[in-house]
Amino acid sequence: MAESANTTHEVINVTLHTTLAATTKLVVPTPAKPILPVQTGVQAQQEEQSSGMTIFFSLLVLAICIILVHLLIKYRLHFLPESVAVVSLGILMGAFIKIIEAQKLANWKEEEMFRPNMFFLLLLPPIIFESGYSLHKGNFFQNIGSITLFSVFGTAISAFIVGGGIYFLGQADVIYKLNMTDSFAFGSLISAVDPVATIAIFNALNVDPVLNMLVFGESILNDAVSIVLTNTAEGLTRENMSDVSGWQTFLQALGYFLKMFFGSAALGTLTGLISALVLKHIDLRKTPSLEFGMMIIFAYLPYGLAEGISLSGIMAILFSGIVMSHYTHHNLSPVTQILMQQTLRTVAFMCETCVFAFLGLSIFSFPHKFEMSFVIWCIVLVLFGRAVNIFPLSYLLNFFRDHKITPKMMFIMWFSGLRGAIPYALSLHLGLEPIEKRQLIGTTTIIIVLFTILLLGGGTMPLIRLIDIEDSKARKRNKKDINLSKTEKMGNTIESEHLSELTEEEYEAQYIKRQDLKGFMWFDAKYLNPFFTRRLTQEDLHNGRIQMKTLTNKWYEEVRQGPSGSEDDEQELL
Repeated sequence: MAESANTTHEVINVTLHTTLAATTKLVVPTPAKPILPVQTGVQAQQEEQSSGMTIFFSLLVLAICIILVHLLIKYRLHFLPESVAVVSLGILMGAFIKIIEAQKLANWKEEEMFRPNMFFLLLLPPIIFESGYSLHKGNFFQNIGSITLFSVFGTAISAFIVGGGIYFLGQADVIYKLNMTDSFAFGSLISAVDPVATIAIFNALNVDPVLNMLVFGESILNDAVSIVLTNTAEGLTRENMSDVSGWQTFLQALGYFLKMFFGSAALGTLTGLISALVLKHIDLRKTPSLEFGMMIIFAYLPYGLAEGISLSGIMAILFSGIVMSHYTHHNLSPVTQILMQQTLRTVAFMCETCVFAFLGLSIFSFPHKFEMSFVIWCIVLVLFGRAVNIFPLSYLLNFFRDHKITPKMMFIMWFSGLRGAIPYALSLHLGLEPIEKRQLIGTTTIIIVLFTILLLGGGTMPLIRLIDIEDSKARKRNKKDINLSKTEKMGNTIESEHLSELTEEEYEAQYIKRQDLKGFMWFDAKYLNPFFTRRLTQEDLHNGRIQMKTLTNKWYEEVRQGPSGSEDDEQELL
């Protein structure tokens, strides 16, 4: 009897032990992320010195590029796009540094290498936010359907054509063989266009502003869509897709893309609306420094949040910029409105210039793998994919549009589909294995970007003169020159819609009682705009004008007290 009791006791102990072990195993917390070792002493000092030299080198390159842009404007070299000039300068600087390194006079290899993380965290967000913030919202929202068709479906068509072409040519042993996801990743990143030259030419030719908005809006959304498509391909590469059918892979990629696109857009829109309500109900207009600081915080906030929860920070910051410009901007004081507009333009210009300069430098700093057949076929596929994007979709849209897209404009849009900074940075960000595959993608991307910027960008002006003879004669009679300087155009203008301050009565007379507003534009004017923006009283307008006048008077007094102040100067100012 005692032995039976002991046996039962042992069984219970074993059962309890097993249960406790299983329970303990179930509730074991996931191991914490390893804390990166903090460098101290000599290592920290060396890293600080290296970072200091990198900052110095970047600022030096940027300063030289700014001087170059100034010379372009000063000597009225308006036919040359600034991106072409800056990339060419970067190539010359890279060659000069290479000669110095060959002579063993200095070693700048680490400083001249472009870091993709720096691009995505520091350089790209201001560029994307500024493009959304400076958008002409009226034409954008009126043409949102056409812009979405070009930017989403058009970019997807281009990505599938380039990626599918590379994959099947590789399977036929015509070019270097890439698997399906790597081919689609390359097709996605190379589909990001930067038609700066096209937009400048459209502005100079005074084309229909709606057509201008189609091209501009497509280029803005296209960048974000291209990045999301590339991230989708990278996500599929990281997962084990060997036992999944092609149809399931496509559905999984589509679901991932839709989650990234709409989730990021919703997050950016929500952040922009929250910023509008905060600055509507917390009156910071009398302290512009606090007001400006709050705007800068809200500008970068959606990017950090979206990246932190595995969404697209670029898509979020783009929609946040559009919404903040449409609502939040009109809750600001006049001083902060001008300050915000000019600050964003300056920062975006510096970021774009820095990226284009390092693009030229990368020819000599990047370890290359060059294959002629791969490069030639990729260029052919890129041009063909752009054509399949532009021409069929334009013809389709013309059935539903009052403002038709002419064949001449379609051809210019196709020819000027330049590749810019984003494909270059995305190619360096791809984690492809083996290393020769990454080098091949990087080298091919650099060649395509340089080919489109230098050859197509430089050839846009002769093309316009060739196919637009009558308009060019009219411009000669009017002595109007085509100006491709984006910096000069942006620096000399302050957009009137970004400085509007309307009272309740003025807003109602200008918007709500208009009969031509339809759909979302009417709903926005009737309900959304009054809810998210502050309707000013006459006292608010008076205080704003006093604030601007006070600052202007202070500036004028300092000018008068300057060493060169004279009566003649005062008369000129008056």
